[in-house]
Amino acid sequence: MSSRSSPRNVKFVRAGVAAGVGVFHLALFGLLGTLRPEAPPILLSRPVEVELVRPSPIPPLPVPPPPKPAPVAGGGAPAAPSRTHLPPMKNERPPELSAPPKPAPEPPLVIGVAPEASPTPGQGQGGAGTGSGTGVGAGSGPGAGDGPPRLIQGPTKDQLRRLHPREAFRQRLNGSARIACRIRLDTRLEDCRVVDEAPPGRGFGEAALAASGYFRFRPPTRDGRPVEGREITVGVEFMP
Repeated sequence: MSSRSSPRNVKFVRAGVAAGVGVFHLALFGLLGTLRPEAPPILLSRPVEVELVRPSPIPPLPVPPPPKPAPVAGGGAPAAPSRTHLPPMKNERPPELSAPPKPAPEPPLVIGVAPEASPTPGQGQGGAGTGSGTGVGAGSGPGAGDGPPRLIQGPTKDQLRRLHPREAFRQRLNGSARIACRIRLDTRLEDCRVVDEAPPGRGFGEAALAASGYFRFRPPTRDGRPVEGREITVGVEFMP
């Protein structure tokens, strides 16, 4: 009978222990509830009211008055500006230019086609014209004076091309030469000689001497009369 009742007793013991533990916890919770401090009451502050106000405009700053001019020492009206009186300038007469003792040499005449344009007009070959006219005026006696020689006729471009040295013409080489001659009364040239040539030794001096036969010059005059034998320097240009 003791072996049957031992398991039942164990169950009763366990149930009693569980009930005791539950009672202990309830008592503990009740004790903690009585010991809990009371929280202080929360005071609510009054709401803050905000009112927006438009600011008044700022008045402009006053303009300072202009500074007063400094007083002038001595007072009175300001002095008049000073004036400098200069004596009138004398008109100086320009110095008189005396005539040179000898007339300036005449520039050589260049006949032919120039490689560059010249700023001054050249001496062209024009024809002679005829005309008649009448005039009204007062005067007395014939006039007479001195005059330089004038070119009447020169070689044409084709004539100069035919006189161009063959080797230089074949190489398309330009050249020039200056010759000095005397003018006859019949407008022809004589006693011609070569002054210089460029480039030298290519036959342009001889070609210029051959071209002298195509020139015609009006002789210079002295006291209104033609002068024979006046020497003149003539330049000749050769272009292929």
